[in-house]
Amino acid sequence: MRLILVVLLAGLLAWFAYWRLERLGGRAWWPAAARAVAWAALGVLLLDLTCAVRAGPGRRPLVLLDGSLSMAAANGRWAEARDSARAWGEVHLFGDTRPDVDSLPNLGRSDLAPALAAALASDRRIIVVSDGEITDPSDLPGGDADDVTIRLFPRRPAADLALDRVAGPRRVTAGDTIRLAAEVRAFGAPRDSVRVEARLDQRVLAARTVRLGPNGTAQVPLAFGSRGLSGEVLIRVGIGGGTDAEPRDDARLVLVEVAPTPGVVLVASPADWDSRFLLAALRDVARLPVRGYARIESGRWRSMETLAPVPGAEVAAAARNADVLVLKGQAPELARVTRARGVWLWPSGEGGEAVIPGEWYASAEGSSPVAGAFIGLPLDSFPPLLEVTPIEPAREDWVGLVAQQGRRGAERPVFTGSQAGGRRRVTTAADGLWRWAFRGGPSDQAYRALVAGTLSWLLGSSEGSSARARPMHPVVPNGRPVVFAWAGAGPPQATVLRLDGPGGGRADTLHFDGAGHAEVWLPVGRYRYMVEGGGGGTLAVDEWSEEWLARPVRVTPREAAAGAEPALTNARQWPWLFLAMVLALAFEWLARRRLGLR
Repeated sequence: MRLILVVLLAGLLAWFAYWRLERLGGRAWWPAAARAVAWAALGVLLLDLTCAVRAGPGRRPLVLLDGSLSMAAANGRWAEARDSARAWGEVHLFGDTRPDVDSLPNLGRSDLAPALAAALASDRRIIVVSDGEITDPSDLPGGDADDVTIRLFPRRPAADLALDRVAGPRRVTAGDTIRLAAEVRAFGAPRDSVRVEARLDQRVLAARTVRLGPNGTAQVPLAFGSRGLSGEVLIRVGIGGGTDAEPRDDARLVLVEVAPTPGVVLVASPADWDSRFLLAALRDVARLPVRGYARIESGRWRSMETLAPVPGAEVAAAARNADVLVLKGQAPELARVTRARGVWLWPSGEGGEAVIPGEWYASAEGSSPVAGAFIGLPLDSFPPLLEVTPIEPAREDWVGLVAQQGRRGAERPVFTGSQAGGRRRVTTAADGLWRWAFRGGPSDQAYRALVAGTLSWLLGSSEGSSARARPMHPVVPNGRPVVFAWAGAGPPQATVLRLDGPGGGRADTLHFDGAGHAEVWLPVGRYRYMVEGGGGGTLAVDEWSEEWLARPVRVTPREAAAGAEPALTNARQWPWLFLAMVLALAFEWLARRRLGLR
């Protein structure tokens, strides 16, 4: 109706212009007709009129096909789903954020929400084809998604044993025991017991046979010595003996770095509550091996983990070769010989320093490397410190905490840091910080954050690793990217990455986002990497993926309503309408010239 009104109005305006205003009479038919066509086209474009279109070759349904690895798992129905999807419409794979999606099911996730949200922006009919094992059902859009057709090709059930989880240390010291924790899950009706092995190539490092629980799971602890191992060791933890429906979920890789020296060494002389809580916090926040030694009696040392006697030579060697030495109390002979790039001193009066007991309430300074530990936390309500050792920091030192006795009087610095000669040093001149951890809640959160921030600053000295980027996880599941985190000085910048793996050597460029992360997608295999400007090591893409594990169907199949609204198109999508307007104006100009008009 609006189209007819636009055409009539354009004709009336053209007639009025030529017959009433210019009074040309019958000679004006051709230029008037051309002007009417041009104004009608312009009116339609301005109103942007819409109309229904019949589905043709370019309006086939949009088919979102699940391209995750689960579609190609044992008893999966990838070929059937792929052929059906091609017959139903134009196929687009979904499942992950990989930029170069292949036509094969090799994606490490089954995320439907992003692809469905983009498809709903079109006017086309949408068909989702999947096995139903969607990883983000709670993120699926509602409302408009009710008219989406969902057709499922679930995989057929089969008995299977799978290694669900493996946890272990990232780094240990040579001679330490490597402890791994694995979890086995049963699907269907497999064996009632299972043998799990940890292997280094063909060498069995540890093995254990366990019975599956009533829920079909079993926790499997594995422990073996690191003697004879060095550097980055890629350990394969897998289910041994027999085969099952899906062998690709029977093993996982764990990368452990066996270092010749401990990462963090805590020496307490003597041991007290602060040293005990500090050791526990260091173990929780440090990604390095942590060792603790306490001098219980004069000249006699014990391990803080087992209380077993330890020779003084071992303590001296650990303190000398540590990355970070934490010295609680008085042990000047260890502080003199250490080559640690970070030293954390904690005097408590054992060396003859003055100690002022009382209730000391701490407050944070806003410009220190550890200031972030206290953001948003009620520091003034934390338990008071027990005693303070007076110190005088240098002008160039930073101060992280100050304390007032009874909330009155002068503020005394109790947590300071300095750097000289490539070594960083932190001094804690107060006892009683363990009370923050003991209370729990915000004070415990602040205590752990303070320990983590201090350790991070101590490890950041110029003698540390020169790596510009490091992989956040050296082993990633099949179909998932290796994520590198920027570790260089200054803002992140594009960096060349060189890889040597199963397919030979290759080079790539790391483009970091605002969070300082860059993704690299690699096939399954073990790789050696080198980062331009410094840094390198080992990383691996495991054959294992959570997509191999049988998971419940998370979506319900349905057919969209047959009476769905037809597809629409608008006037501004018609190129011929623009062309008609231009040609009509040109024809009018020629007709007016023939009549002797401008």
